[in-house]
Parts: sequence; structure tokens; C-alpha cells
Amino acid sequence: MNIQSLFEIIEDRKNNPNETSYTTSLFTDGLAKIAQKVGEEGTEVVVAALAQEDQRLIEEVADLTFHTLVLLSARGLTPAQIMAELEKRHK
Repeated sequence: MNIQSLFEIIEDRKNNPNETSYTTSLFTDGLAKIAQKVGEEGTEVVVAALAQEDQRLIEEVADLTFHTLVLLSARGLTPAQIMAELEKRHK
């Protein structure tokens, strides 16, 4: 799965809520909760990087990536905007 495909699933959960979906529950809880999850996952990435096995780091970076994409969606932003900013900085 690529980032864009995952983002499209996240957008679908936002636009077509499903009561059993974790992603839907994040949107229901609101922006503050989503931002809090990003912060928690960021901390877990740091801990994994410094004190845990590679697989745990992979898992935590995956969690951070997912929650960051949910945050972007909640704010009406897209991964393409992030990529454009990174390209601009690369020049």
C-alpha cells in the first residue's frame, strides 16, 4: 500500500463514517484528540529508535504515519501538499 492509497481510505472513512472503524472514531473525537495521538506516536517513535528493536521502530513509524495522515485529512490538507513543500525545500 502506498501513502496515497492509505490517504484515500482515510478520506473515505471521514466522508462515509463507519461506527466500527477506528479511523471514524478518531474523526468523531475531533482535531484535539487526533493531534494528541500524533504527539503520542511521535514519542513512541523516539523511544523505539533509542531502545527497541527495528521491527518495533517500523511499527511505531507506521502508526505515526497513519495518524499524521488522519490529522492532514481532518485539517483538509493532503499528502500532495506535504510533498510539494518538501520539493520546494529541496531546490
